[in-house]
Amino acid sequence: MAGKFNIILLVVAVLAAALQCSVAQRTHVVGDSLGWTFPPGGAVAYTTWAASQTFTVGDVLVFNFTTGSHDVAQVSRTSFDGCNTASPISLVRNGPANVTLNTTGEHYYICTFSGHCNAGMKLAINVSAAPSTSPPPQSPVPAPSPSSTNPKTYVVGDSLGWTVPPAGSIAYRTWAAGKTFMVGDILVFNFTTGAHDVAVVTSKAAYDSCNTSATGPTMKTGPARITLTPGQHFYICTIPPHCSLGQKLAINVTGTAATPSPTPSGPASAPAPSSTSATPPSSSSTPPPSGSPNTSPSGSTTPSPSGSPGGVSAPPPPNSAPSFAVAALPFTFLSIALAFLY
Repeated sequence: MAGKFNIILLVVAVLAAALQCSVAQRTHVVGDSLGWTFPPGGAVAYTTWAASQTFTVGDVLVFNFTTGSHDVAQVSRTSFDGCNTASPISLVRNGPANVTLNTTGEHYYICTFSGHCNAGMKLAINVSAAPSTSPPPQSPVPAPSPSSTNPKTYVVGDSLGWTVPPAGSIAYRTWAAGKTFMVGDILVFNFTTGAHDVAVVTSKAAYDSCNTSATGPTMKTGPARITLTPGQHFYICTIPPHCSLGQKLAINVTGTAATPSPTPSGPASAPAPSSTSATPPSSSSTPPPSGSPNTSPSGSTTPSPSGSPGGVSAPPPPNSAPSFAVAALPFTFLSIALAFLY
């Protein structure tokens, strides 16, 4: 009997550990769509990317590169600053390379191919301890509140701000590449009044050529806030020669503005029973319109899913929470184990 009980405890412990790992671990693709490659604008591309991430113990870095063209080596801070490839802590030559972050603190990575590190193919990150996980909820997760569809606020360039980037426009292209901009979202351009401005450019051709005469509204006081509308948007600094040095941003905005759910007017009252004999239903009654929202018995209105690309709800981030199937595994195995006792 005691032996079977110990088996039950072991099964539950293993499943709990597996569940914790699935919640805590996240995967970061280094550089997002840029990948791990020779950056055309220098190390600011990877510095900007890392500034927008949060790294914890157990997370995985994915370095996407072509085998034979690049590699990835973990090095010390001194070797990172000097691009010294002589004594790496570890070296992976085959791409893509997955690197698990096993310790807290600063981690440094470079490409050991000649000239690549000096040209900016280097990454420095700071890893924090993994947060403690809470037990799975005992009740169903409530539906998201209307606040979950509120517009997002994006600080352009994150910690870099809106300035002349030291390595060219790759900094703002990299910043925008990993984001989904929706109608109603807000861009915040952090700059010093008098040193920079932000202008809406009317066409891609004017954006590409940094034509400051083909601009719409220009905001000269920082920080500037812009609420997004659908379509492509182009922004530059009109102070010469800031745009040609890379102070420019192009984004694509999708979706529709968030709208609050209609307030239910209360349950419809049932018709009073007739005191006379029942009569057949009238043939003049019309069915409800097919596009109207479904109404639950409680009177609350639940809109039908549209399925259009203009939906305001962004997809949930990967590994944000265990699925109900995973959460139910411990109870399934516990039931099986209890069966051995009887």
